[in-house]
Amino acid sequence: AFPRLNALSFWLLPIAGTMFVASFLAPGGAFGAGWTGYAPLAEGQPLGQTFFNMGVQWAGASSIMTALNFLVTIITMRAPGMTFWRMPLLVWANFTTSLLVVIATPFIAGSQFFVMFDRILHTDFFTPEGGGYVLGYQHIFWFYSHPAVYIMMLPGFGIVSEVIASMSRKPIFGYRLMALSLMGILVLGFSVWAHHMFVAGMADWLRVPMMITTLLIAVPTGIKVFSWTATLWQGRIHLSTPMLFALGFVTMFVIGGLSGIYLGAVPITIHASDTYFIVAHIHYVLFGGSVFTIFAGVYYWFPKMTGRMYDERLGKLHFWMTFVGFNATFFPMHYVGLRGMPRRVSDYDEAFGDVNFAITIASFLLGVSFIVFVYNMVTSWTRGPIAESNPWRAHTLEWQVSSPPPIFNFDEIPQVVGGPYEYGVPGARHAVMSPTEEAREHEEVHA
Repeated sequence: AFPRLNALSFWLLPIAGTMFVASFLAPGGAFGAGWTGYAPLAEGQPLGQTFFNMGVQWAGASSIMTALNFLVTIITMRAPGMTFWRMPLLVWANFTTSLLVVIATPFIAGSQFFVMFDRILHTDFFTPEGGGYVLGYQHIFWFYSHPAVYIMMLPGFGIVSEVIASMSRKPIFGYRLMALSLMGILVLGFSVWAHHMFVAGMADWLRVPMMITTLLIAVPTGIKVFSWTATLWQGRIHLSTPMLFALGFVTMFVIGGLSGIYLGAVPITIHASDTYFIVAHIHYVLFGGSVFTIFAGVYYWFPKMTGRMYDERLGKLHFWMTFVGFNATFFPMHYVGLRGMPRRVSDYDEAFGDVNFAITIASFLLGVSFIVFVYNMVTSWTRGPIAESNPWRAHTLEWQVSSPPPIFNFDEIPQVVGGPYEYGVPGARHAVMSPTEEAREHEEVHA
């Protein structure tokens, strides 16, 4: 909808990156308050902390601009006949993600301004000496940063929905409930932030309602897992590389979700906080629940983007190396975390030495898997076999044009006449690609 705004959002990212890099070159040293930038710890840091604060603000402005562009495009520029209940779930996911970004990101940007005011103008938003609210920064930070988890994951939910439906040759089970569950995650995602602060010293009465909402958010995510599983049931499953990564995502996400149920309970979190159990959980949710979906999406749309087909054998090798390497790296962290190994500490007890050695070896396997991925992408893009326009026999609009797509996508604006996932339904049709020509042919037949 707004191409110039979209371009501006892109070019703000190098500015944000420059700010972060400049932090390491600033007099006095880089930012020293960690990736969270907690105040009041950030108040007494060297000049590099200010560059960190500005970098977050530039990156936040970029993401807000992109989200606004997505929202206006989805609301006002859908194809004729493309009602909200005919949109692909990937579009629903991007719509929900954009709402999250627009609502949540101003909070993190505001918190960075407050920290800069405390540092430069000597205000007292977070400094205890001047009566500032010490926990205020943490509340603002996590009010954004927990929805940020869903910002990273919801597009992946949409990707997996596209892949599973296409590779199972079945309609998505509970399409409308799948779309509504995305909106449920949007609403509940803003009511769970303080579970990150159970041991931070916040008001005791706030723990129980935050525990309840944290456990409640398992309902819309559980709906999605159930719907994906039901879609797979009795489907004609094609185990291509995108499908393997989609199935790997579902498996990893379930494991991460199960550990999340434990961490949502106050008594368990008090003991597991700041241990490697947390590290294991967040990697199963974010790496297993986000990176796996990115790989699924890259392999799925690679023929459409490049006009060439990737090497299926290398793709499957990449999957199995990633799957095995990931689990061998992060699953043992549950064990050492429950045994009391703290995170963010460079040293550890000798009793954890053998497990950490095994984790290190597994992490190298995970790293090598990325080399396989990059090699497959580069060689396939340059000399891979020519891809069909629709190798997956998908129904959504992007697959109805040549690969790669022509400059303006469609010779004529398509007319959407049905749902995007009517696989196996006799006579089902998602869109009429040439409405004018089809209308002319219809008139000739009835003339």
